[in-house]
Amino acid sequence: MKRITKLAGSAVFVALATAAMPASAAKIGVTMSAFDDNFLTVLRNSMKSHAGSQKDVSVQFEDAQNDIGRQISQVQNFIAQRVDAIVVNVVDTEVTPKITKMVSAAGIPLVYVNRLPADRVLPAKVAFVGSNEVESGTLQMKEVCRQMNGKGNIVVMMGDLSNQAARMRTKDVEDVIASPACKGIKIVEKQTAKWSRTEGRDLMMNWLSAGVKFDAVVSNNDEMALGAIQALKAAKRLNGTIVAGVDATRDALTAMKAGELKVTVFQNAAGQGRGAIDTALKLGRGEKVPPMNYIPFELVTPANLKSYEARN
Repeated sequence: MKRITKLAGSAVFVALATAAMPASAAKIGVTMSAFDDNFLTVLRNSMKSHAGSQKDVSVQFEDAQNDIGRQISQVQNFIAQRVDAIVVNVVDTEVTPKITKMVSAAGIPLVYVNRLPADRVLPAKVAFVGSNEVESGTLQMKEVCRQMNGKGNIVVMMGDLSNQAARMRTKDVEDVIASPACKGIKIVEKQTAKWSRTEGRDLMMNWLSAGVKFDAVVSNNDEMALGAIQALKAAKRLNGTIVAGVDATRDALTAMKAGELKVTVFQNAAGQGRGAIDTALKLGRGEKVPPMNYIPFELVTPANLKSYEARN
């Protein structure tokens, strides 16, 4: 039976409906933090296909390769080209005030997608499309707590700490285990594996070699969780260990179907991609758009896995 868990008081889903195109053609410049990330590939492909379904809309994609200097240069190039809008999946969220100032000074609409900008206030013609990270780690850890019966040891794999999502998801985990129902759970190790499957595997191998004792692995994303699963399987330690991720990527859902991943959280990459293009086009037409456009996270477990298998 399909089961979708939502946090009380979570941000309302903002449905960004496709609107009629302006008479003239529109060009959107998109800089992605990385092309070689499974989740971000779905996000990028969604933007590409949605823009392609519009009349007279073209998109130029650039790969920042996780280099903030390269990304700023790409934004500067878009400004020089006088594109109609710029979409940024930012490498380092702390640098967004600089990007915002630069693009706003040029009078070009700007949309941040997936990663929440650090700007205290987004000015006119600037918006964010993504999900509320308060939900992601909270949904994840509450389910891990339930499966652990509120007690035991966990290790936490963090994403790149220059990224707001990694910091927020980790804080979510810490907040949940501070609650009465989960206060019997202790974090015995917490370290970054930079969103990477390879680094997640290597980190888990290090923990196992050091003799760290734990009952669950709570990862900020699916890629690191999948790396942890590889190492746990090689060490014959996967049975009896709860592994949890975030994103509900296809590889993660395959691992869940195989009984290896116990928890993930669906982040709607396709929805974020469509929303980013729609928001950019609306801003380009001079329409008013809310500064924050949230698409809810949804808990995924083996019980409702089938509902998500084709969504990312």
